[in-house]
Amino acid sequence: MVRPLLLILFIAPLLLQAQDITGIWQGHFRSAGSAAMRNSLTDDRYKFEVQFAQKGKGFEAVTYSYLSTFFYGKAEAKGTVNIKTAKVLLQEGKLLEYRNSMGDVCIMTCFLQYSKSGDEEFLEGTYTSMNTRDSSNCGRGTVFLRKVPQSDFYTEPFVAKREKEIAGSRPGKPPVAGINAPKPATKTTPPDDKAKPPATAKTTPPASPPATAKTTPPVRKPVTPAVPKTTPPEKNPPPISRVDIPKQPVHSSDSGGMGRKFPSITPPALKERQNQVVKILTVHTNEVTLNIYDDGAIDHDTVSVYVDNRQVINHAMLTDRPLVVTLHLDENTDYHEVVMVAENEGEIPPNTSLMIVKAGDKEYEVRITSTEQKNAVVKFQYVK
Repeated sequence: MVRPLLLILFIAPLLLQAQDITGIWQGHFRSAGSAAMRNSLTDDRYKFEVQFAQKGKGFEAVTYSYLSTFFYGKAEAKGTVNIKTAKVLLQEGKLLEYRNSMGDVCIMTCFLQYSKSGDEEFLEGTYTSMNTRDSSNCGRGTVFLRKVPQSDFYTEPFVAKREKEIAGSRPGKPPVAGINAPKPATKTTPPDDKAKPPATAKTTPPASPPATAKTTPPVRKPVTPAVPKTTPPEKNPPPISRVDIPKQPVHSSDSGGMGRKFPSITPPALKERQNQVVKILTVHTNEVTLNIYDDGAIDHDTVSVYVDNRQVINHAMLTDRPLVVTLHLDENTDYHEVVMVAENEGEIPPNTSLMIVKAGDKEYEVRITSTEQKNAVVKFQYVK
């Protein structure tokens, strides 16, 4: 076992040197002092978007932080990337836009770790914060970010420019996403026509009840990022469940890529519960990847997943790390069915999940609700 481990340790830094974090990252941050709120229906996660433009070991960035209409802030940021360890240091600086009806204005310093699983890229870690008024401590907490193709605001010009430079550095080759590359090719996100959000206030969750802050006129609620709601990542998160559904027809005795056999009869969960179709998707590629997350507070929702009446995931807990299923669709089959079965409804019923479907250059989001009486069905039709 020593040799494979040493091989991984030597290969990892080489992979990091061929990648870059330039692009759009979305997720949340959460105060370490808000643990008491996590068992309530109140969501204590503050939405967080970071746009990076990396050059060498350094980067410039812009951050967006918001929580409904209570506060919103946009800040300049900069930082560094450690090529050997894949650690990212991000420091917020000048506030560009803000509104706050909750308390003082604070800026953050984030200590993040890059990781990648399949096509998914993550930045996870902790933050500390400082009051801009008197440099006092504003608290600390955790940060979770996932790389996404599009901003919920608009792509900053300096980010779009850097993405074009990177894409043009390897003409004729597809963009490559990742971290720490002198000249990688990352996926470009074209600037959209969304207007800048109204000025609100930039803050982290206050450690004590804050004083009333001066506010600007009421604003519209910013668009919520397409990021599954999550709890802070563990230091050693569990491995992502990954299933590859084979191209050839699957018989009841096949293992389905999970290393175990499944029953040849239709399971009681599919026969005895109501099966409700929540989405029908027509795709033009025969390979489709499903990334399944918890869509809400991580409350121990557990699911089983069936593809064309064959179980491919058995009693897996939904978290902020995706359950990954790859489908190989048959054009001679009218529809392929994916059934989500709730094995429980977690601590906050019902069982909710977010399925991100990747079909070629298309991406779809399907929000799913299932109970112990009703299964959720997503149908796929492959058309060349």
